[in-house]
Amino acid sequence: MEPIVLTKLQARKIIIEAAGLARKAQFGTGIEAVYRLIDHLGFVQLDTNYVVERAHHHVMAARVPDYQTEWLTELCEDGRIYEYFSSDAGYLPMRDFRFSFPVKQVFETQGKPLSKPEHNLMKQIMDQVEREGPVMVGDFENDRFEASTGWWDWRPAKVALERLYLEGKLMISRSKTFQKVYDLPLNLVPEDIDLNMPTAEEYARFMICQTLGALGIASLKEMNWRSRRVKGNLIKKELEKMAQSAEVKMVMVEGLKAPLYMLPDQETNIELAEEVFILSPFDILNVFRYRLKDFFNFDYQIECFVPAPKRLYGYFSLPVLAGETFIARMDAKADRKQKTLIVHNIHFEAVELDQITMEKFIEALKVFVRFNQCQDIIFKRSNNETYLQAIRKSFFESAWSGILPL
Repeated sequence: MEPIVLTKLQARKIIIEAAGLARKAQFGTGIEAVYRLIDHLGFVQLDTNYVVERAHHHVMAARVPDYQTEWLTELCEDGRIYEYFSSDAGYLPMRDFRFSFPVKQVFETQGKPLSKPEHNLMKQIMDQVEREGPVMVGDFENDRFEASTGWWDWRPAKVALERLYLEGKLMISRSKTFQKVYDLPLNLVPEDIDLNMPTAEEYARFMICQTLGALGIASLKEMNWRSRRVKGNLIKKELEKMAQSAEVKMVMVEGLKAPLYMLPDQETNIELAEEVFILSPFDILNVFRYRLKDFFNFDYQIECFVPAPKRLYGYFSLPVLAGETFIARMDAKADRKQKTLIVHNIHFEAVELDQITMEKFIEALKVFVRFNQCQDIIFKRSNNETYLQAIRKSFFESAWSGILPL
């Protein structure tokens, strides 16, 4: 089959629409929009970094204007989504639950061999959960035999609970303070959910379609990344079959060499609403950094993992998207005691912003302040003083109240 040839502009629009950022409220509003979004993306990465609101909430709020953080908990309690560690930790649609089984099987059969004390501890924990109900790490005494050697040097009970979770013997829900609560799957998975182990072919085809649905356009590299824990998977083989049978379309994008793919019903002529979105570093649009460079000419790196002297833009720099163009990156921190969003740095990209785009960015900033449960905002610096002064002026001259002076 002849590949479809796309310009980079066309490809960007497809990618943005697949990410749910083609327009405001692309999936609607309310808790049902949250479910539709998770169901569409297939996976929303969870992150515990709390510099600004946690990443999974940030992803939702960027797309669902009336988003409430308790909605994820409600959807979990209703058995419509669940939390698991597949490619990363995240929320997934419960209807796809059986496709987590190959990953769980890997953790069970290919994990670090258990010592007899570890095996006994896991059995004791399972017995306790079966008899007494859900548990948390804090329910167990500090059973460490030696002093901690670092951040990831977990207590034996924590190690046992996490292994039981990864192997699928326990599942996770969350307390109001975001702590993990471990429970039996039979208490959290609805009775009508398919619990049959998928074949290797079914798993591969599922991951191919899920990746293409969430990314719009993808290469084998992204599909393999999402499936990387299942070694020896059939992604490449099944992708070739699906391309031959037109179950996926081959795509060529100007300036890019790698063969790319998209779903056969993917629309190629997409109109964007040119809205401005402040995004999480862990947003589906930003996870594959090389894609940002290839498709958007946006060289991005989250610098919380970079030593402070080497940071260029800030500790937790948030990409800012306007239409199909990244216009800025904003290093921000929510000071929750003072109820103030501190913007340490807004670095504008080398693009000229018109008045309408600037107004939409300012409105997105105001929404972001409220989303982080702040009342005030402080701007510290920028590489474009003209744009920064325009933002400051708009905040101070609007009905916005409580802005702290610099």
